[in-house]
Amino acid sequence: MLTSTQKVIGNIDLVKQLNSAAVYYLIDQQGPISRTQITEASQLAPASVTKITRQMLDRGLIREVEQQASTGGRRAISIVSENKAFHSVAIRLGRNKATLALYDLGAKLLSELTYELPQSNQQQLESELIKCITEFISLNQYKIKELIAISIVLPGLVDPINDIIKYMPHINVTNWALRKNIEDHFNISCFIGHDNRCLALAEHYFGATHDCHDSLLIRIDRGIGAGIILNGKVFTGKRGNVGEIGHIQVDPLGERCHCGNFGCLETILSNTAIEKRGRLLLTQGYSSQINPELCTIEHICLAANNADQLAIELIQHAGRYLGKAIAIAINMLNPEKIVIAGEIMVAKHILLPVVRATIAQQALKNFSDNIPIEPSQLNHLSAISAFSLVKCSMLDGILLLRLLGENSNE
Repeated sequence: MLTSTQKVIGNIDLVKQLNSAAVYYLIDQQGPISRTQITEASQLAPASVTKITRQMLDRGLIREVEQQASTGGRRAISIVSENKAFHSVAIRLGRNKATLALYDLGAKLLSELTYELPQSNQQQLESELIKCITEFISLNQYKIKELIAISIVLPGLVDPINDIIKYMPHINVTNWALRKNIEDHFNISCFIGHDNRCLALAEHYFGATHDCHDSLLIRIDRGIGAGIILNGKVFTGKRGNVGEIGHIQVDPLGERCHCGNFGCLETILSNTAIEKRGRLLLTQGYSSQINPELCTIEHICLAANNADQLAIELIQHAGRYLGKAIAIAINMLNPEKIVIAGEIMVAKHILLPVVRATIAQQALKNFSDNIPIEPSQLNHLSAISAFSLVKCSMLDGILLLRLLGENSNE
């Protein structure tokens, strides 16, 4: 049980975090902005704003720029965030490989490399990942001014309270404390999250849903997952894991899914499922420009865009089931916008009309009318989802306070 002194210190820490985060958020998102404008928008005392901005200036996190036009009285100095001096390594850990990227705080991609990784067990994977990170940092040392964080996203179940990985779909893990182990090894802040939820957050910060408070992202790959943004925040629920839209049953008579159920969306819509169906139809004699030995989602989409009828049918078949799942999600969440990510979006002009038509038939009219359904703007940035964790930790004050050197007893 916490003592009264510990509770007071804890409350002070929280106030510092919230106040600093409020000031930094306004500067980062609305800069150039004056201290007077920050005071008005944050409702903090002018002295508090002055103290916080002085700390950020001393740390190099913000800088003063040219004076704003005067509206009478003393001319105000504008403040903007400083991004170029701070860097992070963002990692997307996949089933057989890891993509490592170097970003500055302004989300500018400076370097990216993909490494093949063995997948036998969590100890070996962690050891190899540390080697990859070490090599990547060494290769990019000349670009790095100050490395402030390492962030990792992955498929599976991440316990957000204890920061441990509970499950991954391709290797056995047991309470894997990857965040702590990376943090201890490199002596740097580390953040870990689920790949689809973090991609939804990245779209909110840098992509298609930056203008939305509530949105839904669906990512189609070897599996199907969703990320939900509510009131500008990633929705995780109390248990920390939501968005398994790939395991909605859309065909009770369908194939058995690896989850044990039959006819899950993943058995129809995943890249693997579409490719499998394509190869089956080709062996049955359907005419197509697709080579049966090269029946990948990439070739299917390209063939569909080239008016290949079999490829078009494969994309439209997937689109009808995707529309069913989205209609269910719309009826439950009523989001402002839906974003779809994945290689299948190469054939978006064939996929999206079918998706929209199915939604119109199956979702509540008042919810679905005019709802934007758009392709991801970040498909080409593999590790941007991981970087979103760094951005979030700055805007919510967690990493910000670490950089400012705030201590609980200060």
